[in-house]
Amino acid sequence: MLDIEDLHVNIGDKEVLHDINLHIDAGETHVLMGPNGSGKTTLLMTLMGFSNYTITRGKITYNGVDVTAMHADERSKRGMGMLFQRPPTISGLKLGKLLTAISHDKTVDIPELAKSVHMGGFLERDINKGFSGGEIKRSEVLQLMIQNPDFVMLDEPESGVDLENISLIGTVIGSLLEKEKRIGKRSKSGLVITHTGFILDYIDADKGHVMCDGMIKCHGNPREILKDIKQRGYKECLECRQS
Repeated sequence: MLDIEDLHVNIGDKEVLHDINLHIDAGETHVLMGPNGSGKTTLLMTLMGFSNYTITRGKITYNGVDVTAMHADERSKRGMGMLFQRPPTISGLKLGKLLTAISHDKTVDIPELAKSVHMGGFLERDINKGFSGGEIKRSEVLQLMIQNPDFVMLDEPESGVDLENISLIGTVIGSLLEKEKRIGKRSKSGLVITHTGFILDYIDADKGHVMCDGMIKCHGNPREILKDIKQRGYKECLECRQS
């Protein structure tokens, strides 16, 4: 579903990502870990097509189509979606209006879906204005449910939320990624950034990667990688032992 080849990305005049190569098959969920400032969010924002992230070399192929030069809205229409770590507050735009605008299926019952993630009372409120951390994440998840993308990118979905919200958000994300199906039967794929690893209890990721200094240094079993990081930190990833 997704191929990243020799990707180099600048923010302003500074190169932040170097020589990124990654392949995600249909039905697979990959987890990306790494220290703060290593380039994880930059990678997701680049994949989604945001303009502040300049690709200086390399190619992004999605479902066999070169999307390297496409804008974010074009990638979204092709089935790419993202949950942000820190989404903006948008004054003057009601959450319900946004959900109606991004819905591909006009028969979807938006109020019922909103109730399922405890957001039924937020549809007439400005997006993220006065929302708690958990409410912001539930709003983001609700937007993904409405968009129903084929490729789901999640930037620290468990960050800033309590255990109850993690359980709800994790369950919904697992459903979005079709985790109830065998991998050969799934049509959805995902790339998830996590620091705590809590989300792994809900999505059962297939592969894990570690990013350090703007490069993907390690690949392997996500739970084993997380265990190593908890025991030893990220120092060893600078000279990865895995291939």
